[in-house]
Amino acid sequence: MGVMNRFMSFLGLQEQEEVVERERLEDRTEEEFEPVPAEPRRPQRAGNVVSIHSQKNVKVVLYEPRSYEEAQQIADHLRSHRTVVVNLQRVRHDQAKRIVDFLGGTVYALGGEISKIGGNIFLCTPDTVEIQGSITEILNDEQDYNRMR
Repeated sequence: MGVMNRFMSFLGLQEQEEVVERERLEDRTEEEFEPVPAEPRRPQRAGNVVSIHSQKNVKVVLYEPRSYEEAQQIADHLRSHRTVVVNLQRVRHDQAKRIVDFLGGTVYALGGEISKIGGNIFLCTPDTVEIQGSITEILNDEQDYNRMR
């Protein structure tokens, strides 16, 4: 049958790929016709498509601790991927420093960021939130303005 396939292919009555495939099948023995398990198809994913509605419950927690013991609750919010604004104006300076140190370590461990946004106000964000910009320049300008008055 190989001659007939070549003749049909020569006349253009048969595709070249069909000829090659038929010749391979004819050359096999019955032992070679074992069923080959089909590989499961994986759904093809589009490149960088991200759903806009991926985060439906985005929360920002405002916290005003009165003692160092409340720092653990703030850390729990960060672990739950919530952004926390911490106002430290109601705690003593030494406790405020301990809270900032504790939250700094927590944010570092979670891959987030902490930044000062006011006198004793800090913004702590988990790794899913990106902080862009800086308020420290504005704070410095405001302090310079108040000194001039």
